[in-house]
Amino acid sequence: MRWKDSEGSHRRPADGYNSIQMKRALIVLLLIVLLLLAVPIVRPVHAADAQETLRQAIAAHQSGDIPTAIRLYREFLKEHPEVAEVRSNLGAALARDGQYTAAIAEYKEALKKLVNNPGIRLNLALAYYKLARLPEAVTELVAVHKAQPAELQPVYVLGDCWLQMGETKKVVELLTPFDEKYPQDMAINYMLGTALLQEKQTARAQVVLDRILSRGESAEASLLLGFSAYQLHDNKAAVKHLARAVELNPNLPTVHTAYAQALKETGDFDNAAAQFQQELKLNPYDYIANLETSLQLKQEGKLDESMACLDRALRVRPDDPGALYQHATVRLLQGRNDQARVELERLIRDYPQFTEAHVSLATVYYRMKRKEDGDRERSAVRRLQEAEQKRQEEKQKNASPAKPAQ
Repeated sequence: MRWKDSEGSHRRPADGYNSIQMKRALIVLLLIVLLLLAVPIVRPVHAADAQETLRQAIAAHQSGDIPTAIRLYREFLKEHPEVAEVRSNLGAALARDGQYTAAIAEYKEALKKLVNNPGIRLNLALAYYKLARLPEAVTELVAVHKAQPAELQPVYVLGDCWLQMGETKKVVELLTPFDEKYPQDMAINYMLGTALLQEKQTARAQVVLDRILSRGESAEASLLLGFSAYQLHDNKAAVKHLARAVELNPNLPTVHTAYAQALKETGDFDNAAAQFQQELKLNPYDYIANLETSLQLKQEGKLDESMACLDRALRVRPDDPGALYQHATVRLLQGRNDQARVELERLIRDYPQFTEAHVSLATVYYRMKRKEDGDRERSAVRRLQEAEQKRQEEKQKNASPAKPAQ
């Protein structure tokens, strides 16, 4: 289960005590940051017409006339490309218009001259975040956090990025000091509670969960209770809590994925598939929903659609071996043997104990008439299987109670 948002936002639980969904909070945060950067202190420009163009651009930006602002900022920068603050303004306007890729280019150009400007770097991170380019967002957010360690805004977004990427240990390390300082911050409570549960730090997670529960019933509390039950393999309780979470707030990020996972464990595969699809409508980049849906589509022979889901999953977790393996096997089913070979060779290089990857690579080699390479992979599979069998035998031996002395 991951704490995600298709709008690229951090969230606060929606309860009756002034806590709002992190989704809305980060959208507001993004707009505030962009508006602040929309009125920089720019160096004097002596030409009267350039000054007037810039004045009109800023006025259009502030009034919400974003297309006009973009046009005028670009007009100004044709004559004065060296003014990095205005280039940052252009990036902000492009982001407001949803042109995140173009915004990234402008922010990066501005940072060449304003290297130590944390506001521009935060906006660059947010643009990456909106595109689900999370590893790149993390790089910028870590730099912003280092420059402004007490600021909460980059912490919210960085914590959410790491949750989506499965880096729960880093989430715990990041948020623990802020939890001690802001114990009633519901965004921190939710992210930290989720990470602690995934790290199986049950006692600490319960403390955080109790804070959320003390504010009364909420979708967020039901989601965490459901996930806790799911980890304890109490699938009946998990389904109950997660169904309630969906009922309370069907737009809560990750709630449909969590519910789907619990349903799947009870054997309700059809409803689980429907819940994964519902999650993807809210967040097209939900990692688990994409991976699970890709497997279903692969079984149905819908290989192009399966590949699209895997591409989205890998955008969030580009180094995940499970997603990389599935990506390669779809290539294999599509008859793209050489592409599958390249991906599988890279996978076993990075994960040499990945038995299934060796099996699939052997298949690829045999299809390509590379018998010697195929035989080598089959031998690797036998060695790995024998080693695993020995580990299981040793595990059973150690688990067996000692026989009493005769």
